[in-house]
Amino acid sequence: MELDSVRSKAQRSLKSNQVYQRAMGNTESVVVQKRMARFRPEERPVVEGVFNRLQGGAGGPAGAPEKTPAGKTLTLEMLQCSMASLAPDSMIRRIYQCLCGIDPGLASPAASGKTSPSAASGVGREQMVVFLADTLRGTAEERAPLVMAMSRRGAEAAVTREQVTEFLQDLISAVVQILVHRGRLQGWKPDRMGDVSRGVELLAEQMCSELKPAEEGGCDVSCLEDWIFRVSQVSLYLEMLVAEGLNVSLSGRPAPTLLPPCRDTPWKDLKCLLDLPTIMFLAPQLPDSYSAPWRLVFSTQLHGESFTRMVSGLTKHGPTLLLVRDSKGHAFGGFASHRWDVKPQFQGDSRCFLFTVLPRLRVYTATGYNQHFMYLNQNQQTMPNGLHGYFGLWLERDFGRGHSRARPRCTTYGSPQLSGEEDFTVDSVEVWAVGKPPEPEEDEEVDGKKKKSVLDVDPELQAMMEMSGKTLHSQGLREPEEDDEH
Repeated sequence: MELDSVRSKAQRSLKSNQVYQRAMGNTESVVVQKRMARFRPEERPVVEGVFNRLQGGAGGPAGAPEKTPAGKTLTLEMLQCSMASLAPDSMIRRIYQCLCGIDPGLASPAASGKTSPSAASGVGREQMVVFLADTLRGTAEERAPLVMAMSRRGAEAAVTREQVTEFLQDLISAVVQILVHRGRLQGWKPDRMGDVSRGVELLAEQMCSELKPAEEGGCDVSCLEDWIFRVSQVSLYLEMLVAEGLNVSLSGRPAPTLLPPCRDTPWKDLKCLLDLPTIMFLAPQLPDSYSAPWRLVFSTQLHGESFTRMVSGLTKHGPTLLLVRDSKGHAFGGFASHRWDVKPQFQGDSRCFLFTVLPRLRVYTATGYNQHFMYLNQNQQTMPNGLHGYFGLWLERDFGRGHSRARPRCTTYGSPQLSGEEDFTVDSVEVWAVGKPPEPEEDEEVDGKKKKSVLDVDPELQAMMEMSGKTLHSQGLREPEEDDEH
């Protein structure tokens, strides 16, 4: 039966490929044929079907394409009709501008910015195929001319950093729009969070900060290629926009998850300091193992300005993300890779980092200069009381005050001053648990109940220890618990 199943699947794939070949005939350019070879046989009709579907003709994502009559093209209005709910109009126009500039013989937009002969009447099938192949299955080298075409305003051979930033703003806005429209918010509530438009601008600026213009100030194709290779979000966001906006569902390529799940958050009473683009930036910075749902465990808005209450949120929930906003409007914080312990020693490891949210999105990782990653102390007379990243970020125990010192950089994280002023006044604080909760220690409460000691669970072990003369130090210190069944 397994052999029959394999044979049947192979026959279906062969039949699909034959239908595709009959539909396309031998009129394709060699370049376009090579582009289509990147897709599996069962995917090729899906890619070819996009063109007809956008025109409102026969053939859908899962069907074989019909041959388009000569001169039939795709107009801007057709593209807008398909993508209007998933992308801002400015981004749709950028895509159309890029499509018009593709020369199927060269398989890329012209370096001079001039459009192909079909631009006046619309986009041809082969132009669409090249665009889909390069955005969905292309390399940085192939995507760079597309980004160039979507960023430029005229026929210039290079683009400025500002033009690329504007393109990124449109691209990120489209991605956020897709997350909202497709219901992929993972429990986050944008209407109870920070300003999305400001977050879009900050994320675009952060991504573009990695762009290294040529000496003359412009960004040519090779410059963009290097940037796309290093900043993976560019390709990820572009691929998501094209796949979702043009409804190209390819086998074995699920939609990327850009937001971590959010659970147990009292949104009704909360106005969160975070926004969606900021979470899209911070979540990938966490170690891969921290994929647990984010849970809000402390907020000054909900719990008041209590250092003790904040410490409770930090010490019982494993890895955490601490976010502070000062009275000058700067927002910043730190990631703790371990559960916090109240003690007069440094703790944590090199996975910890500091970050800023406002006025810019940045992350500052450990320099390796020292091991002063985390410190949390309380009620000690001889040691400093508070929480900090060794002067990179410090919160006083009496709450309301802190400092961020960097002369010129924090030695542990290489971070500059995070706050508006070196000694700052706290406006608000949030603590998000972002990793798997730690196993509760002996006598620690879990859901309002104390975890039983191993001696409580195993009376025989207790008797053997007594017979051997072992001192049961915990005996008499814990209140006897009643059996749950009585």
